[in-house]
Amino acid sequence: MPDTTSDPHDERVGALPLTRIEAFSDGVFAIAITLLVLEIGVPLSAERDLLAALAGEWPAYLGYLISFLTIGWVWIGHAAITSHMVRADGLFVRLNLLLLLVVAFLPFPTRLVADFFGNNEPERIAVVFYGVVLLTIAALMSALWRYARGSTELLRADWSDDELAALTSKSNPGLVLLLLSTVLGLFLPSAAAVCFLAVSAFLVIPFREIVTALRRLRGRRS
Repeated sequence: MPDTTSDPHDERVGALPLTRIEAFSDGVFAIAITLLVLEIGVPLSAERDLLAALAGEWPAYLGYLISFLTIGWVWIGHAAITSHMVRADGLFVRLNLLLLLVVAFLPFPTRLVADFFGNNEPERIAVVFYGVVLLTIAALMSALWRYARGSTELLRADWSDDELAALTSKSNPGLVLLLLSTVLGLFLPSAAAVCFLAVSAFLVIPFREIVTALRRLRGRRS
């Protein structure tokens, strides 16, 4: 049985324990999500028609949902990556820092979309900028996993090729869909925002596991 835990006293050059990386990353994800909801608000002057003011904030709700789902699938993917590893080297740590850099930045473009949605040219710029940030996050996640997968010293030895391949099953389609959605934002910003939501949901929802669970349920009933 191979050792599946990282040793904080590992003497290999550049070897680092995963516990601090995971704790720091989880903290950044949690703070970024918290900042997203803090960006939502209505002015005090809206007290005369608060219901209309709340309804008028729907672009902020849309941006919050997209960004929340984005951070959600990044967290899920990050947890899956580190669960397949026994240690991290210096390059992995730096790639991870780049990922966290962009994730922590995400509340800013989210707010831009909420502020300028429906405002012609500013909307186009905000949505495309938002798409570039989302695409960068997806690309860094893909790079992080591909680097870890390509280093035999970082990965656990007891995982099969099928299990490793399952982790990348959505990465390439996600990158392509985000790229196409960002390009769409140049022409139809509102439609691109909806596409961002669809892609984020696609990356979060475990369709394969849901189908398997439904088949098992049907099997039990029959």
